[in-house]
Amino acid sequence: MVLKTMVGFGRGLALVTLAVTNLVMLAVSAVVLVLCFGLGMIFLFPATVRMVRGRARQARQIAGAWSGVEIDAPYSPAPPPPQPQRDGWYREGRQLYRTSLVPSFNRTWNWMTKDPATWRDFAWLLAEPPVGGLLAASPLIMVGCGVALVRVWQPVEVLAGVVLAIAGVLVAPRIARVHGLWTRLLLAPTKKARLANEVRHLTQVHTEAVDSQAAELRRIERDLHDGAQARLVAIGMTLGAAEELVDSDPTAAKALIAKVREASAASLIELRQLVRGIHPPVLAERGLGDAVRALALDSPLKVTVSVELPVRPEAPVESAAYFVITELLANASRHGDARNVAVDISHRRSALRVTVTDDGHGGADPSRGSGLRGIERRLSAFDGVLALNSPPGGPTVATVELPRAFPADAVRRSTLPVWKQRLLAVCWGLFWLPLFPQGLAAMFSKIFGSDVRSWFLALYLPEPFQWPVILGMIALGVAMVSFAVMTTKQMKEREGSCV
Repeated sequence: MVLKTMVGFGRGLALVTLAVTNLVMLAVSAVVLVLCFGLGMIFLFPATVRMVRGRARQARQIAGAWSGVEIDAPYSPAPPPPQPQRDGWYREGRQLYRTSLVPSFNRTWNWMTKDPATWRDFAWLLAEPPVGGLLAASPLIMVGCGVALVRVWQPVEVLAGVVLAIAGVLVAPRIARVHGLWTRLLLAPTKKARLANEVRHLTQVHTEAVDSQAAELRRIERDLHDGAQARLVAIGMTLGAAEELVDSDPTAAKALIAKVREASAASLIELRQLVRGIHPPVLAERGLGDAVRALALDSPLKVTVSVELPVRPEAPVESAAYFVITELLANASRHGDARNVAVDISHRRSALRVTVTDDGHGGADPSRGSGLRGIERRLSAFDGVLALNSPPGGPTVATVELPRAFPADAVRRSTLPVWKQRLLAVCWGLFWLPLFPQGLAAMFSKIFGSDVRSWFLALYLPEPFQWPVILGMIALGVAMVSFAVMTTKQMKEREGSCV
């Protein structure tokens, strides 16, 4: 407790110091805005905005680290750099420019001035010293005023000073949380900004999905052209040669027909591999677990597979998870020099979670490998994420999570085991029996000395056992209704989180 209080005072003092630096930054920004919009020195504006955004980004990071209040960046994405035309000139509206300096500045200017988050940052810069600074300094002020009142050494002042000092000590550990909430009030993205970012993200995901699908179709076309099609053409030519030799040289014709049979078998194997690369039949027929087990049997690694799923995931998600596991196993074999791999397929509410752990030498990095980047692109179409932990020397742990992988009604049905559902029904249906007639009613009958025993079971027992049985019945009824209420609340929370 003492440590938390001291940390709270220290963080409050640091926040006060940062609020004071905001005053300096505010004065510089005010001068720059006057020069920009009063004297036309607009070239100073982008640098000032970046300075203010850097300070706002620091405030968001502090809020997340010190108070757990996560604040997303509210800014719209930066515009792409201007591209030259075929003649080397840059077009901006109806104007042509020899270099990209003016078009780039115009795009940056429009991006910064038309983004509402820019002006909210300036508003926060103005309001932070009087509001945020006072919030952060309030524990110090309360303790200081309390000490000053105690030094007056009058009964009322001493009492008020002690109360203020104690209040300051109690508030200090929580002041970072309060300041983080204040920061989120001005620096968090608005609903409109969140919606615009989501639309932009969906557009990007759609574009990547279309590009990925086009690349997949080109791969299939290339494999058919270079593999099965070439073999079929060769088979046709070999059959033509055998047809010419069947009368003049039957032995040579039989040899050619044998080669045709071998080539047709090889073509069939290639087509099966191609079909497996598009959508394995075992995945469609048996589901993700059996498909991964079949994949493990074909792998040169020693692969252990554990599966715990309530139902089969949605077909597109199931296919994406299968190919992600395929790529991770291939990476472990080719790049990680692994020997043993563990694949765990489970679920967390309505999300599908896949964890692949190998004993390779580690060092995997998505920025250096096209395979991992391809996994991220495949997952982005489903709002999935890839978390990779691969220190040098290993092991490598890749965790994939795909949200909304299961139908909502199936997840709701699987939130509780069958025995617990039956016990819940019994508790809701019968809790009144031990609580009221066998418990409370029997207790009042015993207290008031009623001669009517009715169907109160405890009153038919010997005198020493009556009170223990009555109290036990009441306790049983309370336990049953408590279990029913808590379990029902948990079910509602899980169902709400699955939607």
